[in-house]
Amino acid sequence: MYDKECLEVFLREQGKLFDEPVAENLQEAEEFLSDCMAEVFDSIDEVRQYFRDNMDISDISDEELTEQLEVFKLSKGRYLIVEG
Repeated sequence: MYDKECLEVFLREQGKLFDEPVAENLQEAEEFLSDCMAEVFDSIDEVRQYFRDNMDISDISDEELTEQLEVFKLSKGRYLIVEG
């Protein structure tokens, strides 16, 4: 479900969302992301729609969206969102 890039980015950057590591390796990262139903989005527009469905983001720029703690930027304009 999650490609290697998702897992590696999450492992490397999990400290921005969690005080202590929740995963130590790729397998644990995949299990954690599956358990918390993390989602991968193909564009900032999809990220905006996701947040729009869950909160009022009318005054938030695309850059501010990508800086949210639960948003992990991937290559090719993709984003991983992990609900902490």
